[in-house]
Amino acid sequence: MTRTTLDQASVGAKATITGFSAVETNFRRKLLALGVMPGAEVQVMRLAPLGDPIQIQLRGASVSLRKQEAAIIEVDLL
Repeated sequence: MTRTTLDQASVGAKATITGFSAVETNFRRKLLALGVMPGAEVQVMRLAPLGDPIQIQLRGASVSLRKQEAAIIEVDLL
């Protein structure tokens, strides 16, 4: 497994969320409310033409994140 951040994963890559880098509490709550939590498996579905936002598949839901938001999410690539 390769440890990286979600913004570095390529389209089609599957990963397991391992944690978050330093982030404010309110933003962490927002991510947790979306189901973005350690142990969750995600797949990068597509990138916008300029690379921002990133669409991920998470527990059967499609979620779009800004690149700076995805950079906070630490993952292990599968």
